[in-house]
Amino acid sequence: MRGMARRGMRLTVGLLVGAGTVAVELPFIVLSGIALLCVFVWPRGRRRVLEPVMAVARWLIESARRRLQFGGADFAYGYDDERALKYLAVRWLLGLLGAGVVFAALTGATIVLWASTVWTFTHVEHPVDVAETGVGALFLLFLSLQAVFGVAALEARLARHFLGPTHEKELKRRVAELASSRAGVVAAVNDERRRIERDLHDGVQQRLVALGMLLGRAVRSKDEAHAVELLRQAHAESRQALTELREVAWRIYPTVLDEAGLQAALETVAERSAVPVRLTWRLTREPETAVATVAYFVVSEAVTNAVKHSCAEGITVTVDRNENILSVRIQDDGWGGANASGSGLIGLARRVAALDGRLRVDSPVGGPTTITAELPCA
Repeated sequence: MRGMARRGMRLTVGLLVGAGTVAVELPFIVLSGIALLCVFVWPRGRRRVLEPVMAVARWLIESARRRLQFGGADFAYGYDDERALKYLAVRWLLGLLGAGVVFAALTGATIVLWASTVWTFTHVEHPVDVAETGVGALFLLFLSLQAVFGVAALEARLARHFLGPTHEKELKRRVAELASSRAGVVAAVNDERRRIERDLHDGVQQRLVALGMLLGRAVRSKDEAHAVELLRQAHAESRQALTELREVAWRIYPTVLDEAGLQAALETVAERSAVPVRLTWRLTREPETAVATVAYFVVSEAVTNAVKHSCAEGITVTVDRNENILSVRIQDDGWGGANASGSGLIGLARRVAALDGRLRVDSPVGGPTTITAELPCA
């Protein structure tokens, strides 16, 4: 409820500012149209007139972009001169409509306040009339507040239509993003294979070699007590090899993620960490498997990096959801300076990009380091 009220206030302010810009936009459109009409058949003069006209138009559109962004309508921009002028030629109508809606809302609120004050603090000679006026004003206020959201959405849609990229440009951008994310996924898979091979070669394989050597020495030993000691060492080595093999399997894919869900998997990461990890879970239900897998690996890798490189004393993991975006935030109190282009964070960025998500790294020198992954989810 508080978030809705805050958004309504932002949209109301945006509509008021948009109504104020009509005083500039409407004269600009009229004067620009007259000037361009006068030089319509003169190409050189048309170019000279277009330069200052487009300079003012870009300034107006940049103001509109900041205003729309303040109201929460943020999207990619890709427009030419013709589409910019068309937008300004139409936008002033919505500016006047927004002014009327805000005026109606203020009128309704004023009358409701007046009726409440009269009813509470004075003697009412005609209570029915006052009650009818108050109810009517309350209904007007309700409709006006609904219209604020509607006009703001209509204005954002108009801006997206004229100022956003064309369908062809959007398709080209999307194809480029898909090609880049595909290449990133291939690179991430190759990096993961190399990491698994390195873990097996440097860890489990060395343990198995040592185990084979101990068993061979025990078989060749003629001293029974020495052979028993070698077998005891071989047994300990086999248990260590099994532990390391389990660790490698856990890093490849934890079975608890399928069996108990993302929250249980993250709790396991927190329990296994050498640095205290505080997990804040704000989801009402588990995300889908693909999103949960990426979220798990983001947290696991970020916690591992913090333990190894940041000298952190505490790590905070927050999992939240805002509409259709799953947000995973990992913050440590280490000394910062994390390199966002390092191999570990690049691998995480590729995993996130494969789901059309975004990964942000904020790590000033001296800390703290904050890694935020935003993943689209149904």
